[in-house]
Amino acid sequence: IKEDFEIIDKKQIPNTTELKNEEKEKTEEARWSAPILSLAKKASENLALSYGNALKSASLVGFISKPVSNDSTAKTSARCHAMEERANLMNMMKLSIKILIQSALSLGRTLDSDFPPLQQFFVVLEHCLKHGLKVKKTFIGQNKSFFGPLELVEKLCPEASDIATSVKNLPELKTAIGRGRAWLYLALMQKKLADYLKVLLDHKHLLSEFYEPDALMMEEEGAVIVGLLVGLNVIDANLCLKGEDLDSQVGVIDFSLYLKETQDSDGKQDGGITAVLDQKHYVEELNRHLSCTVADLQNKIDCLEKTNSKLQEELAAATDRIGSLQEEQQQLKQQNELIRERSEKSVEVTKEDTKVELDTYKQSRQGLDEMYSDVWKQLKEEKKIRLELEKELELQIGMKTEMEIAMKLLEKDTHEKQDTLVALRQQLEEVKAINLQMFHKSQNAECSLQQKAEAISSFEGKTNEMMSSMKQMEERLQHAEKARQAAEERCNKMKQELAGRLDTCRQQMSQLDSKCSTLEKELKSEKEQRQTLQRELHQEKDATTLLKTELQQMEGLKKELRKLQDEKQQLEKVCEEQEQALQEMGLHLSQSKLKMEDIKEVNKALKGHTWLKDDEATHCKQCEKEFSISRRKHHCRNCGDIFCNTCSSNELALPSYPKPVRVCDTCHTLLLQRCSSNSS
Repeated sequence: IKEDFEIIDKKQIPNTTELKNEEKEKTEEARWSAPILSLAKKASENLALSYGNALKSASLVGFISKPVSNDSTAKTSARCHAMEERANLMNMMKLSIKILIQSALSLGRTLDSDFPPLQQFFVVLEHCLKHGLKVKKTFIGQNKSFFGPLELVEKLCPEASDIATSVKNLPELKTAIGRGRAWLYLALMQKKLADYLKVLLDHKHLLSEFYEPDALMMEEEGAVIVGLLVGLNVIDANLCLKGEDLDSQVGVIDFSLYLKETQDSDGKQDGGITAVLDQKHYVEELNRHLSCTVADLQNKIDCLEKTNSKLQEELAAATDRIGSLQEEQQQLKQQNELIRERSEKSVEVTKEDTKVELDTYKQSRQGLDEMYSDVWKQLKEEKKIRLELEKELELQIGMKTEMEIAMKLLEKDTHEKQDTLVALRQQLEEVKAINLQMFHKSQNAECSLQQKAEAISSFEGKTNEMMSSMKQMEERLQHAEKARQAAEERCNKMKQELAGRLDTCRQQMSQLDSKCSTLEKELKSEKEQRQTLQRELHQEKDATTLLKTELQQMEGLKKELRKLQDEKQQLEKVCEEQEQALQEMGLHLSQSKLKMEDIKEVNKALKGHTWLKDDEATHCKQCEKEFSISRRKHHCRNCGDIFCNTCSSNELALPSYPKPVRVCDTCHTLLLQRCSSNSS
């Protein structure tokens, strides 16, 4: 037996003093690293035990259970099958993580996307995330994507928002599977894959929407896998997503990596050094997390201290302000008391002075007040009468404008009605062809008739009101003339009495004469306006007579429209009966065509295609690749030929099978073309 020897330099051999110092440091570190070492030992023992089980059960990952007749036996077999699948996947995950860490330690802990153990790790992790996913059924087939539950991490953990945005911004990714793989790559590069999956497992009520209750992520095995993923924080991964085609990658597990003999490599490598390095990196990760939390807490404490100092300063300033305001308040109270005393004294003096002045003023003004009171009363009465007349004139002007606007609207309506009548006469000849248009126009005509009838009734009421208001205006004008004559007589008498006493009264009387002249002019203008209003009333009466004649004509048109509506309803009933008969005939024809096509497809499948045996096929019929342990054989349920998984990954519902079945790519395209032609 040949043995391999290595030449070691003397410089690499440690001294005794160095060894003693290292032992002391180890004893000091053992105090706090004892629980970490115990956990690492347990994990290594579990990995060693599961190594053999994983190799035996690796072939059972794709095993499919056969249906059983009894319900109880079927449920128990399904549960056992789910337990086996979970155990197999967990064992494969342990194996892939162990081999990935060992290979990374041998290569220096920096890995690329082309590293085979890293690729197999992502494939096994993808199988774990796909286990127990609820299927989304579509017209084309069934769809499974694990990117849905990964999107929840962005809502639960805001730190993952950068990953989600970067994945969405990648233009090369077009499917949900590719986005999920890119998300896993980025999370591994951030060394937070275990943290994100732990957040998902803590919210299982949200995962129940995507996974079935027997899924791996919903059971204890998911928590175990998350604990194993913590060890990957030792590895530094440099992965490039731009050049890779993540949408079309095939997730097949390569068992050749796990079947190699690892005894020689384990003997050559120094196990103690790798374990110490792993523990060191694990402790560094823990220290990093703790330092982050401590930094966050220190920042919060600094912020709180700053806020407390600001609040204390504000309190001190507020207390100073309150003291100064209280002092100012006391000073203001004293000043107010002094001002009150001074004001009271001044008020008393002014009161005495004003009383004396008022007595003298009253004695001097009594005679003049009596003289002016009578004149001012007469002037106020005339002003009131004038204001009332002005208000009435404004009302009449407003009524006049309203009447003009209403007349214009009526003229427009009459023109529109004439146009609609011409259109209706033309459409009466084409009633059988255009039933729906006549129905809408008849409704519009009825609405316009109702509006016009209401407008006529309102105009009649307005004319009556105008007549009554005109009568009242005439009576008020007579009273105003009488009052004006009496006021003129009184003014002449007052002029004769006050002509020699006061010159000022003469001036005021001259002003009154001018005002009276203006009032006379206004009265003349009001009379002219009254005459014009009477003329307008006559014109409105003529317009009302014309509208009444139009109403009679419209009533005749209504009767004709009712007759046409009755005929239209009868024609609609006949059309509906004919349409129902045509629909029933179309349904019968479509059902018979579908049955005939199904029968033809079944006959073609029975006559033309033969079911190939597994021994007869050694290569895929489409891609012509040789079958192996990783590339398995699959029958196409339509043509019966044997294909690989990539060439027969589609599923469709066939008439000879109740559920969707595996179909090759060529048959899938042909069947989709048939379905599209049948639907059109």
